[in-house]
Amino acid sequence: MTGAPQRIVIIGAGQAGGQAAYSLRLGGFEGEIILVGDEPAPPYQRPPLSKAYFKGELEADRLFLKPLDYYAENRIELVTGDAATAIDLPGRQVALASGRQLGWDRLVIATGARPRKLALQGADLDGIGELRTLADVDRLKKLGVPGARMVVIGAGYIGLEAAAVGQQLGLKVTVLEAMPQVLSRVAGPEIGAFYTHIHREAGTDVRLGARIEAFEGVGAVTGVKLADGEVIPADFVLVGVGVLPNMELALEAGLMCGNGVVVDAAMRTSHPDVYAIGDVAWRPLVHYGREGRLESVHNAIEGGKLAAADILGKTPPPLEAPWFWSDQFDLKLQTAGLWTGADERVVRGEPASRAFAVFYLKEGHLIAVDAVNSAPEYIVGKKLVAAKAKVAPGELVDKSISMKDIGARASN
Repeated sequence: MTGAPQRIVIIGAGQAGGQAAYSLRLGGFEGEIILVGDEPAPPYQRPPLSKAYFKGELEADRLFLKPLDYYAENRIELVTGDAATAIDLPGRQVALASGRQLGWDRLVIATGARPRKLALQGADLDGIGELRTLADVDRLKKLGVPGARMVVIGAGYIGLEAAAVGQQLGLKVTVLEAMPQVLSRVAGPEIGAFYTHIHREAGTDVRLGARIEAFEGVGAVTGVKLADGEVIPADFVLVGVGVLPNMELALEAGLMCGNGVVVDAAMRTSHPDVYAIGDVAWRPLVHYGREGRLESVHNAIEGGKLAAADILGKTPPPLEAPWFWSDQFDLKLQTAGLWTGADERVVRGEPASRAFAVFYLKEGHLIAVDAVNSAPEYIVGKKLVAAKAKVAPGELVDKSISMKDIGARASN
């Protein structure tokens, strides 16, 4: 299409879709913005779902990214509880479940991802759920009474965060992880060993290399059967074994897809007037010279800003190194970068002190850092990762050298 867009439709009212809408208005876009979500709530933060919200420390409206009146005041039409069902690229239309048809000049796909399901006997029993939406957590909270037996399948961020909250709520928690290490997809062995120890010390039964054969129960789950025949009693089960990108609409519309909707550096898809952002986007990872899909707040925010800047014809914001965080018990794990591919790991500080960091290097260049209760290591490390800086391992180990000085001495 030629000329300035008059109407922008955003499919998906999560953090990425919301950010795109906010950035478009902040950037001076004066046309129509329609933000469509299949959940009844406005855009909200998902990370607290497995932490403060599950624990009962936050009310739902405290999770909202913007107050409800923001949308009307900024002329953003917020459509909730109405899923997009089809995208017509030639006709520039989006069909909604309600029957409404939305025309667009630019389209932003922010449909996110959905939890993977376990194809096991009994997987449809009541009491087995995921932790992805407000509704998911509301269901789990009703089951999470003190003394209840919670089995968590998958020891990623969400699984371990939920396990930590379960312990704090007085539940009997078992974590089943198929890999030989917790957090195996996102962190190195030192971090995995540390968090395994922390959870076991708190009373959680952490099983590594666990193979699940089936769920047991009549109507509702009562146990998880392992491949060796052991049955672990369960009043409810939380499944957290990764997610799948919600790319079906894009695929059916004819957009290029792989493990997500393929986009360029501006978040533009194979159609020049269609963008994809957030968990669903398969994007260039410029700090690593490859492409991939990121599932993070950072990725959602950055993608929304990049798409808005391209639509508005403005200079894109600077790209940050990917960042993540996880709160478990009194520990804050902050991560910058992606550790896979590292050929050297350097530990700064003592894990026993509950404040330390692991730096990941590749050919002498810092590619990632995991910092546990260690803000300076994270803050400086994040900058060094973004700069692809070369750092002396001996300096990283030496706690007598401040991170500020290490940052000043690093070279590209």
